[in-house]
Amino acid sequence: MTTIPTAPVPAPVSLYGFLTPKPGHSDDLRKLLMDLVEPSREHTGSLQYHLHEQADGRFFLYEVWRSQEDLDRHNATTLLRDFMAKVPEHMEGAPEAYFGVMRSPYPDNAT
Repeated sequence: MTTIPTAPVPAPVSLYGFLTPKPGHSDDLRKLLMDLVEPSREHTGSLQYHLHEQADGRFFLYEVWRSQEDLDRHNATTLLRDFMAKVPEHMEGAPEAYFGVMRSPYPDNAT
């Protein structure tokens, strides 16, 4: 029996981290982040896109993308470029960001 080689299935990738607003900038940062949620969820390959607000005032953003290529496409959009140009004036320091390849299986019905 001959097996036909198949291309590897890309692993989902996740991006997550904390953003700390400057004093007096919480509302502005919240709006900028909230304005990303729905449009980002509509981008090809978006599996999860969530914004949380912590009790200490930091924001936690959690994204899961079907593949690195999908995340790269998302990061190249005007939406993200505009966000990245505006967000530094509302943040204290750099984002505390993490990136990883998802090793646990992602449900088939989520793609």
